[in-house]
Amino acid sequence: MKKNKRRMSGLVIYLLIFALIVVGLSYFSKGKAEDKNVTFSQLVTLFEEDKVASFTLEGSLVTCKLTDGSEKTHTLLSLGLFDEYVMPLVVESENCTEYNFKEGWTAPWWLSLLPTLILIGIVVIFFVISTRQMNGGKAPTFARARVRRGDEEAEQKTFADVAGADEEKQELAEMVDFLKNPNKYMALGARIPKGVLLVGPPGTGKTLLAKATAGEAGVPFFTISGSDFVELYVGVGASRVRDMFEQAKKAAPCIIFIDEIDAVGRQRGTGLGGGHDEREQTLNQLLVEMDGFGRNSGIIVMAATNRADVLDPALLRPGRFDRQIYVGRPDQKGREAILHVHAKDKSFDPEVNFEAVAKETIGFTGADLENLLNEAALLAARNDQKAITNANIQDAVMKVVCGPEKKSRKIVEKERRLTAFHEAGHAVVSKYLPTADPVHEISIIPRGGAGGYTMHLPQEDQSYSTRNEMFEEIIILLGGRASEKITLDDISTGASSDIQRATSIAKAMVTKYGFSDLLGPILYGNDQQEVFLGRDFSQQNKWSEKTNAAIDGEIKALMDAAYQKALDLLTEHRDQLDAVAAYLLEHEKMTGEEFESIMNPQPEIEDKPEASPDAETPEE
Repeated sequence: MKKNKRRMSGLVIYLLIFALIVVGLSYFSKGKAEDKNVTFSQLVTLFEEDKVASFTLEGSLVTCKLTDGSEKTHTLLSLGLFDEYVMPLVVESENCTEYNFKEGWTAPWWLSLLPTLILIGIVVIFFVISTRQMNGGKAPTFARARVRRGDEEAEQKTFADVAGADEEKQELAEMVDFLKNPNKYMALGARIPKGVLLVGPPGTGKTLLAKATAGEAGVPFFTISGSDFVELYVGVGASRVRDMFEQAKKAAPCIIFIDEIDAVGRQRGTGLGGGHDEREQTLNQLLVEMDGFGRNSGIIVMAATNRADVLDPALLRPGRFDRQIYVGRPDQKGREAILHVHAKDKSFDPEVNFEAVAKETIGFTGADLENLLNEAALLAARNDQKAITNANIQDAVMKVVCGPEKKSRKIVEKERRLTAFHEAGHAVVSKYLPTADPVHEISIIPRGGAGGYTMHLPQEDQSYSTRNEMFEEIIILLGGRASEKITLDDISTGASSDIQRATSIAKAMVTKYGFSDLLGPILYGNDQQEVFLGRDFSQQNKWSEKTNAAIDGEIKALMDAAYQKALDLLTEHRDQLDAVAAYLLEHEKMTGEEFESIMNPQPEIEDKPEASPDAETPEE
């Protein structure tokens, strides 16, 4: 903070000095034409009133001695005006009997450019000084790579700081061993991979794995972002790539880590204008440095991206990125290990069970779990607690997944009733579907942008979904709309997000997964989840309009069948639907156990009267 304050104060001083110099030069550049004693009209008036006794014209300067002994001067802008208006008056004047003409001093041509040159020089000096102030006193170097030394950070990462990625760490352990014992591999003629590409969803720990690899190997670790190469000036990106590898050669063996490499490594020739842009020049230089004629021995390039589908094929071939390591979402065991890593510096209640938390957080990444524990700690601090409890973690899970509760929002009774029956419809429908996950919690308290939610808790991690599971998921999503139709005899806009999700699932079933009996196991469209505009913009459908109509018909048939199934289930179990909605209207929240008690009521057991010890024993 003190350094920033000193830099800002220095900039303010430079600005004030610059402003004063500009004002002084602008005043000086006006010249003597404005520094005059009398105006031209006043000079003419003096001659008209015959007050001038004598005058001298030296160059463009007129010096007049008046009859009262005073002296007036004026700098002419044009000698022609003086000849036209003043000289006739001089001829007619009775007092002005003496005048003299002298050749004035003529300034050299460069003198008139001097103020402009000085201003340009001041601007250049000010720019250099201000840039140095912003760069910590260093001269600006556009062509230098903005690499950072990760191994010089105060806190070094190792594989012990990475949890839930055992196979990924095993793959990277070979690189660590090579950097420590290169002769062991060279004796067998083995070649260590030149590059390793870490691919996976955001937040799964790709950058952390790269830092841990460098920390384990104990070698210099250079890190740079893909966007740091791209610059406004042509050729700067390629120059920074060369500079980055030059710095790495001096510190070899070392690791270069390029985060978000898709910013600079996208496929060539995919620009909408078809031009050869700066990004492609940068990529070409990167390809040459990684596996070209130059030898960069001892340098291992690691990169991370979540868009491997847009990378240039030349970047992914063996010899550049030899290995692609997929860093996926952790399973239950991995999530529990990650929770223990992030719980080291936090105080928890002894009743907190991380195994149970890991079961409830299916689909969470490492970053999500870290954020979850942080939110739980904030909730505990807000309540002045000494330790984080299970209740804090449960509230944090709902806050991360659905957003914060909005209890202060005033909701009319009609909307509360609609929300209660809508959420009850989701829950009751899921109860009678074989593959549906059990209900964990139902609420009609608004969270985020939703008026309520029905949360299902998966029993185990799944890598694949079957046709029946996806179809029943559509039925659950349309259960809210079906409940509105049955109980309120009307429908609302509250089911818009449900319909959007259900439609996308139905479309994927038909066009991506080949679940349609009519169309068969054929892929229609691009199998990529994200659109790459430069590649996909010019692509057109490779199927006929008849096939398009068939696709639309199959999607509609799936949606109609699912909606009808939801209507049938809710009509059959209308009493349970009303019971769940009534409970929500009274309590606003319902746990999974409370939901099960309504759906599966236990028969009441009548208590039999106990025999009195004084009662007579019946005769045999």
